[in-house]
Amino acid sequence: MHRRVVMIGIAGDSAAGKTTLSKGIVQALGEDQVTAICCDHYHKYNRQMRKELGVSALSPEGNYIDIMEQHFRLLREGKPILMPIYNHKTGDFDPPVYIKPKKYMIIEGLLPFHTQRMRLNFDVKVYLDPPEELRYAWKIQRDTSKRGYTEEQVLDSLEKRKDLSPKYIHPQKRLADMIVRFYPPETNMQETGGQLNAQVVLKPTVPHPDLTDVLQRGSNGSNPALRLNLARYEGTPADFMEIAGNLVETKAHDLISVIQHHMPADCRLNEAMLGQYLSGLEARRSLPLALTQYLIAYHMVTAGLTIEEMQS
Repeated sequence: MHRRVVMIGIAGDSAAGKTTLSKGIVQALGEDQVTAICCDHYHKYNRQMRKELGVSALSPEGNYIDIMEQHFRLLREGKPILMPIYNHKTGDFDPPVYIKPKKYMIIEGLLPFHTQRMRLNFDVKVYLDPPEELRYAWKIQRDTSKRGYTEEQVLDSLEKRKDLSPKYIHPQKRLADMIVRFYPPETNMQETGGQLNAQVVLKPTVPHPDLTDVLQRGSNGSNPALRLNLARYEGTPADFMEIAGNLVETKAHDLISVIQHHMPADCRLNEAMLGQYLSGLEARRSLPLALTQYLIAYHMVTAGLTIEEMQS
């Protein structure tokens, strides 16, 4: 494979926050540098046909896995594709779209790590793993406000899929290099937005930045904004980074500024674009989300430097 594009994969269950995470990174790095697509467009059947055949969009059998493999490789090599488009509102297909990769490529969706051929394309693989209660709340909010479903229809869909996610989606978690988990604080278990804590599991499968200076800046006081603990994830040593949901704007800006020193001098992210998310149709901001996006962007930029060195 002739690697010309930095490719990051973001996997997770429906409404786990994949699009929100990737969109902020695109806007912060700049749409002139990043192309982002969702691989959930590669469904074999429309909604009516899936119902008739009894095939789920979550299962590999309901998706063109072989075409995804081909398209991932083409994008990795800097070549354009003609991507199918599945319309979530109509449940049918729209005309395909011409996609040309830029310097960085983000592919998010339900099954981006399903096969080894797919996984080999990614420099870093990220899995989003919110608690199920939180994901349910996000899905109800999204599908009722954006996709025209009633709450009863969303709950019915979740019930029908409850045995499929552990079978097809969740196994990708062990294949990821980073696992991101947003979760409510113990003092407010009903929280679903900007005050959520974030945990980022950093596996040793890819090199991670030395953030000693960032941790020193964020760990002061009785309620640290940032903590890093060494523990085991499924038997393998990993770093567990904890970001407090009550992080204040000034401290977040301070920490981002320190991380910026680890980036190339000519790389500047638009900090204002980080952490943006929608609550229904209302725009809001999460500072733990912003720091998580910045860390992933760091991996994208440093992977880009490696590719440039290989090509020079």
